Amino acid sequence: MHVELRLAGSNRLLERLDLDDIPQPGRWLVVDDRSFLVLQRHHRYQLRRGRYELSCIALQVKVQKQPADARWWQGRWVIGDPSCTYNARNPLLRCAVLPEGPCDRCAHHMTAAAEP
Repeated sequence: MHVELRLAGSNRLLERLDLDDIPQPGRWLVVDDRSFLVLQRHHRYQLRRGRYELSCIALQVKVQKQPADARWWQGRWVIGDPSCTYNARNPLLRCAVLPEGPCDRCAHHMTAAAEP
């Protein structure tokens, strides 16, 4: 499938690729030595022989290296410890208390089971 990588915010075309497994939003895509976080996925259709056919998929991406503490949790990527009460549980933000991390150095780190 033809895939366009477009920079989120400016919609500038970064690269055109042919991929078999197209990533969903919230996942990282590594192309050569570059890493991208997929933010949105748009399907582009073209009218051919009286029918609309999928011609291309445009991925809105952010140039970002996958953090070392990113992990797969409940069907999605999260940064840091998802069992912590303050974790944002998404691939863009670790938490509001210590967004740059790591979780083990945070004075407010607590698991959901440790809540009062």
